[in-house]
Amino acid sequence: MTLRTPVSLTEDEIAAVRSWVIHEDASVIAFAKPAGLSSQGGRIQAHTLDDLLWAFARSNGKRPELVHRLDRDTSGVILAAKTKPAASFLGKAIQAHRLTKTYLALVSAAPEPPQGDINVPLVRQEIGRESYMRVAAFDTKGAQGSRSRYRTLASSDDGALVELQPFTGRMHQLRVHMAHIGRPLIGDVRYGGALTAGGRAAPRLMLHAVSLTFPHPEGGERTVTAGLPEDFSALAASLDLGSGWPKG
Repeated sequence: MTLRTPVSLTEDEIAAVRSWVIHEDASVIAFAKPAGLSSQGGRIQAHTLDDLLWAFARSNGKRPELVHRLDRDTSGVILAAKTKPAASFLGKAIQAHRLTKTYLALVSAAPEPPQGDINVPLVRQEIGRESYMRVAAFDTKGAQGSRSRYRTLASSDDGALVELQPFTGRMHQLRVHMAHIGRPLIGDVRYGGALTAGGRAAPRLMLHAVSLTFPHPEGGERTVTAGLPEDFSALAASLDLGSGWPKG
C-alpha cells in the first residue's frame, strides 16, 4: 500500500482501534467506527481513523487503506483494504455500485408513506468554511443525480426507526434526502434535525451504518455488520422503538 510518514500512536489508541475490528482476513479489515471520530482529514486536531490504521502497519511500512468514508458523527461499518490489489478491486467495485450499504436512523415521526425511494439531484454548496449539500433541479450547474431508499421499521408517538440504503454516494446524501421529505434525522443540526427526542437530548446525529455487503477480492460476497452503539439503542428504547437491537 501507499508509503506515508507513520503516525505515532499511544497504547490506548492502538488498543481502541484494535477493539473496533469486526472482520479481518488476508485482504480486508472492517471496523465498527464510533461516532465522533473522523474517517479522514477534517479540521479537528485529533487522530482520524485513517491515522489509527498505523496500528496495523507491517514491517515494510505498508498499512491498510480506507476504501470509503463515514461522516464524523455517523457510527458503524467502515472497510479498509490490506493490500494494493484489494484496494484496486474494491475501488472498482465502489465505482460500479456493487457495495450494498444499510443504515439505521432515528427520526421524529414516521415518514409518509412508510417506505419509498428518494431520487433527487444534489449540489454541493460552500458556506464559510462548511460544506453543505442541497436538493437542486437536474439542470443546476454541478448537480449530481442521487437516489436512496427508506423503510420504516418501528414507530411510536415520539419517533421512528428507519432503514436507509443509498444507491449513490453523495456527501451527506441520506441526511439531505430525509430532510427533503420532511423527516430530518434526530440530532442532525446541519439539516434541521431535532435536538431532543422523547424529552431527552439527542447525543449526536442518529445515523448508524449497520451493515455492508461487498464483493470480496478473493471471490464471492461478504456481509459485515456492526451492532448498535449504546447511545443509539438507548435513545431508540426511550422513544418506545424497541430495546432488543443487537448492541455493539
